[in-house]
Amino acid sequence: MAVASARIGAARCQGARMEIGYKLAAEAFGPEELVRQAVRAEAAGFDFVEISDHYHPWLDVQGHSPFAWTVLGAIAARTERVGLVTGVTCPTIRYHPAVVAQAAATLALVSGGRFVLGVGSGERLNEHVVGRGFPDSVRVRHELLREALEIIRLLWRGGYRSYEGKHLRLEDARVFDLPEELPLIAVAAGGSAAARIAAELGDGLFATEDKASIVRHYRAAGGTGPGYAEVPMAWAPDEDGAVEAAWKTSRWAVTGWKVMSELPNPVNFEAATTTVRAEDIREKFACGPDPDRYVTAVQSYVDAGFDRLVLQNAGPDPDGFTDFYRRELDRPLRGLRPSG
Repeated sequence: MAVASARIGAARCQGARMEIGYKLAAEAFGPEELVRQAVRAEAAGFDFVEISDHYHPWLDVQGHSPFAWTVLGAIAARTERVGLVTGVTCPTIRYHPAVVAQAAATLALVSGGRFVLGVGSGERLNEHVVGRGFPDSVRVRHELLREALEIIRLLWRGGYRSYEGKHLRLEDARVFDLPEELPLIAVAAGGSAAARIAAELGDGLFATEDKASIVRHYRAAGGTGPGYAEVPMAWAPDEDGAVEAAWKTSRWAVTGWKVMSELPNPVNFEAATTTVRAEDIREKFACGPDPDRYVTAVQSYVDAGFDRLVLQNAGPDPDGFTDFYRRELDRPLRGLRPSG
């Protein structure tokens, strides 16, 4: 994918515009509702929609977790312009990378080239379900991710392929339906090791924090692609209502990645978040009806070097949020530039 990486790098050098995405909270809504929200997001002017690829929700109160790939296929059939992104798929345990390679190629074809494959090393919450265990060592998870990406790249070259890795194997496999332009792969990173994997084997970077250090590590390792990042927010007509809704369904987000990647079930996240306060939600999320708070939140990610910003609304009214975005946020966010 050196050609794709070069193309993306050239676009950045020419001052490619920032893109704004809408997060489809697959843990909080059923499949039909997610498709409806995606159609509405396209009409509101979002550039892409990103869906989490989970087996379980974070908390039982969220109550959902449909199969992301089926939902994305339905969205592709119901939309015309909006991009589709997995945020993110773990291609190592619950899925074999050969299956992900086939699924991503198919989705790229049925969406007319609108698909971006976001991948990461996964969470125990979703990966333990197939009974193969989930590695305790982050190093092993990164080794698995590296091998998975090598397998996906190999299969996307066409023909029958085999692979013998330390952890993963591929035997005489071929993806028959490949698009002319392969999907961009954005690799999730929270530190330098994963950022190097993103630079070496991906076409872009994916993150959930506004850490400039992640982007610096990615660029230093030779990464030239776009930077995707999720921005937590909670819209409601009043701030207290927004905070309450975010606390009820999304307080897991304040626990940090080391906790989020390790706990096996929603009941464990319930126990781990009993001490989360309303003040913690206000600190993590842009809450309420004031557009300036959202612009300030997004600005921190722009300053960190990200240019594909995913608005992750934990408020109680998704339609109200998309209306708010179209009315108050679209133009100001697209005008943001790094403060430095």
